[in-house]
Amino acid sequence: MTIKLKCLSHTPLRGLNDPGADVVAEVDAALAKARAEVEAFDPELIVIFAPDHYNGLFYDLMPPFVIATAAESVADYQTLPGPLSIPRELALDMARFILDSDVDIALSHRLQVDHGCTQTLEELTGSLTRYPVIPIIINSVAPPFAPYRRIRKLGEAVGRFAATLNKRVLILGTGGLSHEPPVPLLSGAPEEIAEFLIAGRNPTPEARAARQARTIAAGQIYGSADCPLTPLNTDWDLAFIDLLVQGRLDEVDDFRVEEISRAAGRSTHEIRTWVAAFAALAATGAYRARQDYYRPINEWIAGYGVVSAEQR
Repeated sequence: MTIKLKCLSHTPLRGLNDPGADVVAEVDAALAKARAEVEAFDPELIVIFAPDHYNGLFYDLMPPFVIATAAESVADYQTLPGPLSIPRELALDMARFILDSDVDIALSHRLQVDHGCTQTLEELTGSLTRYPVIPIIINSVAPPFAPYRRIRKLGEAVGRFAATLNKRVLILGTGGLSHEPPVPLLSGAPEEIAEFLIAGRNPTPEARAARQARTIAAGQIYGSADCPLTPLNTDWDLAFIDLLVQGRLDEVDDFRVEEISRAAGRSTHEIRTWVAAFAALAATGAYRARQDYYRPINEWIAGYGVVSAEQR
């Protein structure tokens, strides 16, 4: 059993809004290095903790966590269409193990996943099907949220399960860091928006294009005086990365949802995927970690970071 970890920010605006050639080259180089390391590791299983952005999960039934035995990409924001390569029986075994660990998790035999899951798979493997993958979706945009201590416990259960496998396992966390795209809130929403947040699956191509256009437009003014959204917070991002690299995971139990939202943006809670990933690795023993890249990129509405870790 060998476990390695990669946590990456994702941004649907990569390739759509231009932050400048130098920034694009930096990110491309960081991703190329990460992908080369994944290829060298040649994982026999990938476990990916990812958020959803009202593409697969809605308020008609919004679980804090869900594990999939089968999943299909919605192909939003230029991501690849098609199914993920999920080992069904192994995903079921993991679900049983998590439940036996006193962590409640929902189960889906037909999940739709969006760029929050698929973009990182594509960037690190070139495909949705190159390696067996088990996706675990953590609600990160639809309040109310589970407390952060529950995220840590979920990750620990997954890590203990991974430790029982005689496999090379790559654990991925995708999301964050500080950012606040124009994602609506159910509370106080107009009827049309509320209906979308409750039951908006399988939108028309026109509706999806309009939604994506709003995000692109927000990125074009993000961080300026014309943008009402919470700006990126480099200090917060780097402090969070430092917490993970130093292994101070018990401190996440004190994280408060509203404090993070005010400091770094409402969608910063996608860091839950990073917390779960690091907790999974830590459950297998001591680790060493490093910050590979960080830059705040307004055009992509992202505090963009890459962090790696492995067992000592």
